Amino acid sequence: MTTMREAPTGARSAREVLDWSREVVDSGMRAAVDTLPESVRHIAGYHLGWWDVRGRPESADRGKALRPALTLLCTRAVGADSSVGLPAAVAVELTHNFSLLHDDVMDGDRTRRHRLTAWSAFGVGPAILAGDALLTLALDVLTTSGHPECRLAAHSLSDAVQELLHGQMLDLEFERRDSVSLDECLTMAEGKTAALLGRACALGALFGGGRPAQVQLLRSYGERLGLAFQLVDDLLGIWGDPRRTGKPVYSDVISRKKSLPVVAALTSGTDAGRELADLYGRPDPLSGPQLARAGELIELAGGRAWSADHAEEMLTEALRHLNASGPDPESAAELTAVARLVVARDR
Repeated sequence: MTTMREAPTGARSAREVLDWSREVVDSGMRAAVDTLPESVRHIAGYHLGWWDVRGRPESADRGKALRPALTLLCTRAVGADSSVGLPAAVAVELTHNFSLLHDDVMDGDRTRRHRLTAWSAFGVGPAILAGDALLTLALDVLTTSGHPECRLAAHSLSDAVQELLHGQMLDLEFERRDSVSLDECLTMAEGKTAALLGRACALGALFGGGRPAQVQLLRSYGERLGLAFQLVDDLLGIWGDPRRTGKPVYSDVISRKKSLPVVAALTSGTDAGRELADLYGRPDPLSGPQLARAGELIELAGGRAWSADHAEEMLTEALRHLNASGPDPESAAELTAVARLVVARDR
């Protein structure tokens, strides 16, 4: 594993933290991906924004690097140098990108971060194999790190992946069902999104030598933040600015995705919710005016407000767990700033 530049002293803004995380984790990611066979390495590097389809160097959008930022900050939060958590941060980011490669295939998304998705550029099979390679690589990074807790860390990450897969299976199942409850939708989000964010924090604390109670509290911080993240992501999937999201407006409505705002609206017992159910139940693709009407109905039925309010509730719970862990004050300030930025993405 490569060395990394330690964070400067003094609490930084959330944007500064994410920029720093992206920079320091990128070197570790490149070192790890360089060990892959060329066939999957090429696809992985394209997906990660390092080069174009032909392999020519490119500086594309590489994402927010939220999960590795949480890992590194949680390593510092328990009193260790953040460089100690670099293998865990790299493993978490590799795992996240494994899930993105597979998600794009399952959702049929042709663009991500304003570029063709890997399956659109290289084919479904190669993209799936590249995702598999990143997941295997993530576990390898942990087990070869030499950290005394590397086996426990690998087991913990593997467990999170199982939760993620269960959440993804539920998401796929919901597409085939006419009725989904809000509790079921929250359970799906807990697996699909919150599990990995929680483990990103836990692995950082574990690598930093945190006490078991600290590791658990920081995991809970990440899980609550993960739910907030998914709630906001679902809002952006309907009303997000395409220039920021890289996807068309109403993208989740186009695919009739039963996201949290949609399910909150469908189960609201309102006239708007019933009209929305009628639109979602039609066999033909929704037209432009119908998409706009669906977005309006979700808002009228309370789905948008419920999601925004619940995201704020999850943020409050996340910060309560963070403070209970007794973190390093500077790291606590940065973890708080990052959490608030997550919830503010839809504004």
